Amino acid sequence: MHILHPITLLLSLSFVSLLNVNYAAVGSGDSPNGESPFTPKASLVRYWNKEIHTVLPKSGFFISKASPLSPVDLATFAKLASQNALSAQLPAFCSSAKLFCFPDLSPSLEKHDHDSHFAIYNNKNFSNYGTDRAGGADSFKNYSDGDNIPVDSFRRYGRDAAGHGESFSSYAPDSNVVDQSFNTYGAGATGGAGEFKGYNVEVNNPNLRFVSYSDSANGKGQKFSTYTENANAGPGQAFTSYGKNGNGAPNEFSGYGTSSNVVGSDFTNYGETANGANDTFKSYGVDGNVPQNNFVNYGDGGNAGVDSFATYREKSNVGDDSFQTYAKNSNAEKANFANYGKSFNEGTDKFSGYGNGAMGQQIGFKIYGVNTTFKDYANKKSVTFAGYTSASTADASMKVTSDSVVKNNKWIEPGKFFRESMLKKGSVMPMPDIRDKMPKRSFLPRSIISKLPFSTSKIYQLKEIFHASDNSSMERIILDALAECERSPSPGETKRCVGSAEDMIDFATSVLGRNVAVRTTDNVNGSKKNIMIGSIKGINGGRVTRSVSCHQSLYPYLLYYCHSVPKVRVYEADLLDPNSKATINHGVAICHLDTSSWSPTHGAFLALGSGPGRIEVCHWIFENDMTWTIAEA
Repeated sequence: MHILHPITLLLSLSFVSLLNVNYAAVGSGDSPNGESPFTPKASLVRYWNKEIHTVLPKSGFFISKASPLSPVDLATFAKLASQNALSAQLPAFCSSAKLFCFPDLSPSLEKHDHDSHFAIYNNKNFSNYGTDRAGGADSFKNYSDGDNIPVDSFRRYGRDAAGHGESFSSYAPDSNVVDQSFNTYGAGATGGAGEFKGYNVEVNNPNLRFVSYSDSANGKGQKFSTYTENANAGPGQAFTSYGKNGNGAPNEFSGYGTSSNVVGSDFTNYGETANGANDTFKSYGVDGNVPQNNFVNYGDGGNAGVDSFATYREKSNVGDDSFQTYAKNSNAEKANFANYGKSFNEGTDKFSGYGNGAMGQQIGFKIYGVNTTFKDYANKKSVTFAGYTSASTADASMKVTSDSVVKNNKWIEPGKFFRESMLKKGSVMPMPDIRDKMPKRSFLPRSIISKLPFSTSKIYQLKEIFHASDNSSMERIILDALAECERSPSPGETKRCVGSAEDMIDFATSVLGRNVAVRTTDNVNGSKKNIMIGSIKGINGGRVTRSVSCHQSLYPYLLYYCHSVPKVRVYEADLLDPNSKATINHGVAICHLDTSSWSPTHGAFLALGSGPGRIEVCHWIFENDMTWTIAEA
């Protein structure tokens, strides 16, 4: 790591401080509101004037995304970036540049020998908490309620305790980008119970890790009730070595992941070498949208375990489950899969090496879903299949029709997708929730972002810069964004991920030319309500055209996935209150006329009841997303 010599740094900052004067007299329009011409915002205004040739005024919405860094901070952090030294100043950098960063939690080694109740509490590291406690109970109620980026760590919590109970009730509800870690939680504990009720309900991007949870515990039960219910699109939950070497520990997952959207769970070495484990998965993943669950070495070497999967992933859309070496080398393992995987739209389930080397196991599959693969399945004589639904004999209730999809798929929010015919004056239609649920961030100036790596091949450097530890939420966030950005474009698509305003201008003008305009929906009024279409106008005369649409990606700095798709029509319309007829919003909608390359399971077809290439699909531009088109005179 390179550090500036104190005198060099002082001279640099002294020079840059001269840039903080007020240039109100410049009068060229290059410096907004008379501020210094050396701010990122002033630089962006100049770049707009240079690259975009239109008589329309500059977009205040777009200019507002510029970095808030002062000239001094810009010079300082650009220098640190060039020396690969930003990591040492990350908290200051994140705060000054308005980035999304997780706080670095300091350890908490306090002694707690009495009952504790935590309410309206967040961002805390509980290390060695409740160790060797005898009896008592701790209650976490309304903990991290509504927090934007709660980061909570429970490390060695309740280790070697006897008869100690924990209750997590309404923990982190309505939160955004949740990061919680339970490491060696309840390890070696005897008796007692842990209950997670209403945990992470309606959160956005949950990432929860249970590592060595209840490891070597004796008779300590855990109950997960309405856990991550209505959660949205998170890396999900990871249970690693959960209940390993446990004795007689009952665990119940009830209402787990119910009605969640694209949330995955990993159970690795769960219940390994446990004795008399009793696990119940009841209504797990019900009504979910594309739930993904992975059971690796689950119950490996266990003795007399009982596992029950009842109404697991029922009525879900698609969904993928993988059971790899499940109950391997176990003794007298009993597993019951009832109403498992009865998705209304076929999912994929894989059982690989299931029961390999096991003795005396009893496995029952009752009313099991479509599209399942059993590979290297051991002890087939001990396996019973009753009411199994194969692809060739699927009953009528499992067949996906346009009507059943529209009626049953609660996961496609009303109004999220609609037909072009709805865009006419006087039409009343539902407006989806168009609110931006991402953390508030700003673009980075080119002088900084050009010095930062942006590639999966540079993941170690990125993890160091943004303090992303192994298997952390930040690591997953960075990897997910990079994977999407590095993905090959779809047929007919031109795409680019941009982290600076200048890069977005370059991409839009490279596709559309320099006479361009950028639009977004004015506000979020009307969200989750019915709206009436008022005056409506087709952009470019309502002709078939092409646009560049840019959607936010979750990343430390403001990152947009921009793509150009041909054959669209773009509209802007006044949105009215259906009762008062007052204008409440000005919306921008885009209609995709060629959907032939879209997936048959795309949410638009599930909502509208059709298929690729058969219909056009329209949607609103959500808050803080935008679309570029050729400008009109």
